[in-house]
Amino acid sequence: MIRKWHDHVPLNSRGVARGRSPAPRTLGARAAPNQVWTGGPMEGLFAKLVTELRTLRKGRGLYVGQISDRVGPALREVCGVVDGDGPAEIRRKVADRLESLASGLPEDLRVTLMAAFGIDRDARLPFYQDRVRWAAERIHRDDRTARRRIDEGIDRIAELAASLIGGTGTGPAEVSATGWHTDELKISLALDQPVPEVFELRRVVAERDHLTELDLAMTLTAGPEKCEQVHVEELTIDVFYGGTLIKKTLESKDRFGLVLALPDELRREQRYDFALRYRVPNGHMQPHFVCVPKHRTDLFELRVRFDLDKLPERIWRLSDAFQRDVDDPTPAGETLWSNVAGEVRAIFRQLTPGRAYGIRWSSDSGDGY
Repeated sequence: MIRKWHDHVPLNSRGVARGRSPAPRTLGARAAPNQVWTGGPMEGLFAKLVTELRTLRKGRGLYVGQISDRVGPALREVCGVVDGDGPAEIRRKVADRLESLASGLPEDLRVTLMAAFGIDRDARLPFYQDRVRWAAERIHRDDRTARRRIDEGIDRIAELAASLIGGTGTGPAEVSATGWHTDELKISLALDQPVPEVFELRRVVAERDHLTELDLAMTLTAGPEKCEQVHVEELTIDVFYGGTLIKKTLESKDRFGLVLALPDELRREQRYDFALRYRVPNGHMQPHFVCVPKHRTDLFELRVRFDLDKLPERIWRLSDAFQRDVDDPTPAGETLWSNVAGEVRAIFRQLTPGRAYGIRWSSDSGDGY
């Protein structure tokens, strides 16, 4: 089994709605301690986001021809859009961020928002009014109610987005010991190779200036028949891009500590991508792959590709699970099914620190893969 740990701090407060007294709101299950919003620039950012989101929903929404002109500066900051991004990349970044922000909203707000911007494939209609009508049918309400739900949903995600980037000048955001957090973690686990391989694509956000290194960690749990601790050579790591691996040590019986040196210093709020490949030379891992974040992780996407000759009898999705549930003899969780290529995919948003997220599977031998 390979377990991922991320050294960054959660920022779980929401912003303040216009016309309301400032009060901290929690995102997910935990709130960052001792954080109180004081208004000022925070309210200005909220208003800008609302205005830009209401502009973006017009016409074809995200699929308007001149998407670069439609995405304003506040939305660019929230979504990590940078100079040089083409139309396809802008659409992807904005869609991913809006979908992530809306994931924790009530179902009627989430459905209407995904339709308003054309993120839902079934709602990619040429006119905003057509998408409003589609959303109204989905929530079993009239068009007028659907429009109100869209406006309410925009206010809620604008509040959350403003709080997540800290509200320039208000100073509520805590900086983690390592000075960064994970914006996106995308893992591809290939089990149809001679040895298990993991490809990691990660986007981090710096929480302070002059960030030069990223501290990472991975837990590699041996099979039940192997009682002694693993060795450093039992995990090989290749950097595909984004830095230089300058440290790989055993911090405990099965946990590896890693340090990635960056080619250039990062400034506060700068986003940065890197890619790694992990391989398990002994060819054995336990029948699960989970992410157990220590701190803030906004999005985790896991893809597992099984050998078609060794497809598991059952596959389970683990979400917000206790770590002991990963090895529980009686698995629980949503059942997943692999496609004709032997692949399965799961997406998790706003992960709770200390909980497990990922995939577990059975096998004929019952002792790994």
